[in-house]
Amino acid sequence: MFNKDRFVQDCIDAVSEGQAAIRELVTEAVSDPAGVLAELGEPEHAGITPLYRSSELTIINFAWAPCMSLMPHNHQMFAVIGIYSGREDNVFWRRTETSIEAAGAKSLGVGDVTTLGTNIIHSVLNPIGKMTSAIHVYGGDFFEPQEPRSEWDHETLTERPWDIERVKSLFQEAEARFNAASSA
Repeated sequence: MFNKDRFVQDCIDAVSEGQAAIRELVTEAVSDPAGVLAELGEPEHAGITPLYRSSELTIINFAWAPCMSLMPHNHQMFAVIGIYSGREDNVFWRRTETSIEAAGAKSLGVGDVTTLGTNIIHSVLNPIGKMTSAIHVYGGDFFEPQEPRSEWDHETLTERPWDIERVKSLFQEAEARFNAASSA
């Protein structure tokens, strides 16, 4: 059975071993999606809920609003993503001389895990009409990374500095849009 405190401690102990060790822990966790939901609770709102944060490691419980899309962005640290409810579609991007271009995609469902290297740029979409919940583990401080992060405008693909407050507001706006459309 998934236990949040044990999972956090296991990740703290494993981060020095690298991304592969973290992947094993996330894979084990999301292999029991009902256990993760029982421990973390059914998400009531879209958002970013830190479970642990240090300069070496950040563990976040993400709740993606239905039909929510998040602009292309990088992390400047490794990431391991495990889905325990819903679906998360990732588009991977590569830099060009003047912008970025799509380079691939991966759709993740319940129990799926993927790893992102330090230099990966991706955008995220919850393509379904219900919340998607995922555990994301980062090899650094997600909120205050050592290296400056970037995000790219959805429409123009123009690069700009990553802004966590803008990202948090996007989660709130996506949930509000969905709720407004559902009640209409």
